[in-house]
Amino acid sequence: MDCGNSGGGHMTVLKTSDFYRTCELPKRFEYPSWFYGYGIQRRPPEHPFYRTTSSDYGRYPPTIHTVPTSFFPNNQQFSKALAKTGMYRNYSLNTGLDHTPY
Repeated sequence: MDCGNSGGGHMTVLKTSDFYRTCELPKRFEYPSWFYGYGIQRRPPEHPFYRTTSSDYGRYPPTIHTVPTSFFPNNQQFSKALAKTGMYRNYSLNTGLDHTPY
């Protein structure tokens, strides 16, 4: 897919299926360059004093080589049935002792 850039030229957008065999991927996985909001994309960049090792996992956006090549979404069958009937409620007799703090 060729897209025009602000300089008037064309920029080639790479797809995951150009490199890997894929199975019915949503467009967000087919074009990982569409992802936005990761650590290296922040403006202004975060101060190094507040950076943690946990933030390193979400620092870089996904690439063609890190997105999944197959996608099997879950259906909402369980959630729909639960919404109709409600959560299970235990009506049995409570025979345990209450523990009171001293």
